[in-house]
Amino acid sequence: MKKSITPSEIRQTNRQRIYQYIYQKENVSQQDIAYDLHLSRPTVTTNLNALKKAGLVKEAGQMDTELVGRKASAYAINETYRVSIGVELLSRQVKTIAVDLYGKKISRDVYDLDFQNEDAYFKKVCEHILQFKEDCHLSDEQILGVGFAMQGLISPDGTEVIYGKILNCTGLNVSAVTKYLPYPCRFFHDANSAAIAELWASPQLKDAFYLSLSRHLAAALILDRKIITGLHGHSATIEHMQIDPHGELCYCGKRGCLETQCSLRALHCDLEHLDDFFQRVHAADLKAQEIWIAYLKNLAHAINLLHLIYDKTFILGGYLAPYLQKEDIDFLYKEIAEQTPFPEAHDFLQISSMPKHNIAIGAALLYIQKFLERI
Repeated sequence: MKKSITPSEIRQTNRQRIYQYIYQKENVSQQDIAYDLHLSRPTVTTNLNALKKAGLVKEAGQMDTELVGRKASAYAINETYRVSIGVELLSRQVKTIAVDLYGKKISRDVYDLDFQNEDAYFKKVCEHILQFKEDCHLSDEQILGVGFAMQGLISPDGTEVIYGKILNCTGLNVSAVTKYLPYPCRFFHDANSAAIAELWASPQLKDAFYLSLSRHLAAALILDRKIITGLHGHSATIEHMQIDPHGELCYCGKRGCLETQCSLRALHCDLEHLDDFFQRVHAADLKAQEIWIAYLKNLAHAINLLHLIYDKTFILGGYLAPYLQKEDIDFLYKEIAEQTPFPEAHDFLQISSMPKHNIAIGAALLYIQKFLERI
């Protein structure tokens, strides 16, 4: 026998629909809500009052209209009713960002601290996060959770680093931070964090291969708007595909991995000197141009191999993304065309839609997504 829907469930459903509608539209009137959701004005009024009382929705001035007469009140969600914090742990720095329910930056901080797989380090990181929260004037109740982006492979449940050679933290458990923080916490592979941010910024994106061109090469496989982690947590670890067995030594212990050819290491400069490097490239400095062309050739080779396996959109992200220009993309297409056996349309390479702070933001967004799904 089919269970009938109770009045309480109907009220809850209407409230969820109204909240989601306001969230999507950003600024709406009662009339908009009633008309588009096919609800009576009294129902809308009752639910708006309840949402305002709970702090979820706020009045946002008046609606712009060309009609003569009294303007309707506008409603918007309270975007800081709940917030999330993303933290990127690097070898020399801790990057922290707080984002609101739209994934927009509230505040950001960069803290110089050498990574150490020791309790004292994690205690100091957590003390910094708590101070950051205070400086943002956020209450504990507002914090949905803290996501930590790591340069390493993470267990599917986000509780353990299963391969962390870059930071020498294999086996690190999330309890190292949860014992100092009163919020839900989890770890993320940094490339997966960046891909989550990309999906947030590109609602139309469905399937893609995300390449993080940064201090280290990393990637994420996106299928049906989900990050594919695989059976053992190492899907899309293209950085350890061995291209030249006699090439440079990779941090994994093998030689000639893509990591040695397509990370910043291949440009012979660190992140702090990228601006100077590309200024020299664009000023026709022969040495800088030679290095950059060699890098693009290696990148084109890698993309071609991967594109033969996964014929989807390829997103070029990471610290190098803001420096990529149209002529660089054209060069990649030209190189790929010379290598692939198939005629290739120039339609599958894209520069990231969210190149700034994407790793830390992506680590924060999971908690936002979960909140919006259950509200």
